[in-house]
Parts: sequence; structure tokens; C-alpha cells
Amino acid sequence: MTEDLWRYELKLQADGVVHLAGVDEVGRGPLAGPVVAAAVIFPPAKRWHEVFPTLRESKQLTARQREELYEMICQAAVAVGIGEVDVEYIDKYNILQATRAAMRQAILKLKVVPDYVLIDAVWIEGLSCPVEAITHGDKRCASIAAASIIAKVYRDRLMVKWDQTYPGYGFARNKGYGTPEHLAALTRLGPCPLHRFSFKPVRLAQEAMN
Repeated sequence: MTEDLWRYELKLQADGVVHLAGVDEVGRGPLAGPVVAAAVIFPPAKRWHEVFPTLRESKQLTARQREELYEMICQAAVAVGIGEVDVEYIDKYNILQATRAAMRQAILKLKVVPDYVLIDAVWIEGLSCPVEAITHGDKRCASIAAASIIAKVYRDRLMVKWDQTYPGYGFARNKGYGTPEHLAALTRLGPCPLHRFSFKPVRLAQEAMN
């Protein structure tokens, strides 16, 4: 039930939390493009399950539904922050550290300082407020689900733009993931600057070109 998705928000609000931020990322698995994270704070004390009856984590939605919810979330939220970490950082520090960096960016870019942060699975240290990492949080917590939608739409739009700069890989369609089309293009064209050279398929394609 959609109402159950808000149970974390309702409990924390009952405990006195006013500004609760949900945080999620997208783009850990692709062979190309940045990792993007988003943080979302909704106003407290509202029956949000009635406002967002179709809200769920981004992978359970169509592209059109995500776009519609993206606009609704941006309008309803007290604050939205987005963090983006490029392929150079990913290759230097690894994808987990890049994910944490993107999430930290997203939180710090919120125009309202959160009282409490709920994060999908990943733990982040050093924040000035309590942090709770929730396994499968995007499926269990509305604020994290909303963050997953913001991050997904933002990153998808980036990859559509990058498709114009680096044609031939199908970035507008595959968003950098290792689809058969993308892997075939890697073999044919070799990697481009948007590719993650620390990921094995990209590294092997580069070696084959040398």
C-alpha cells in the first residue's frame, strides 16, 4: 500500500523530526556516465500518500511516470539537492566511494539543513544530523523513493545530452548500461571519455583497440 511507504516519515515526525531527508543514487552499474544522487525533504504533517498515490521507487515506474513525478516532487518538496560525480572520480576511488561522495553532495546542496537523513543502504559518516541506512530503502521509504526518481530523471537527461557528444553508443537509449548494443559499440568504436575505464568491459575494449 502507498500509505505504508510513508511509515518512516510518520514515525519520525511523531518523534519531533521536522526536516527529514531521503537520499538515493542512480548509476552505480553503468559502463559510462556519472553516478548521481538526490536528496529530498518533504514538508511534514501532510497526507502525502493521497498527493502521491503512484509514488514508488524509480525502477517500478515508466519513463513518463518518472517525468511526471519528478515535476510533482520538485514542486512539493521543501528542498531538493542533487550530487553528481564524474567518471574520473569513479575510476580513481571506485564506485562505492563515488556513490558516497554523490550522496554527500546531494545532502549538502539542500537549501534546508535536515534534522534526520534516511539513505538507501549506504552509510555516510560525518553529517551534522542522525543518519539511518535502510536496506531496500527505495522500496520501503517514500522520501528515498522520491530521491530515486529525482536522481534517475536527472541522470537520464544527462545521458541523452551526452549521446549528442558521443554518438554511436546509444547513450540516449541505454543510459550507459552494458546492453548488447552498447557492448557491440564498445567493440567497434572503443571507449570514449565518458566511459569508466575501471570497469572490466571498458578496460577490455580499450586493450583490444591497442
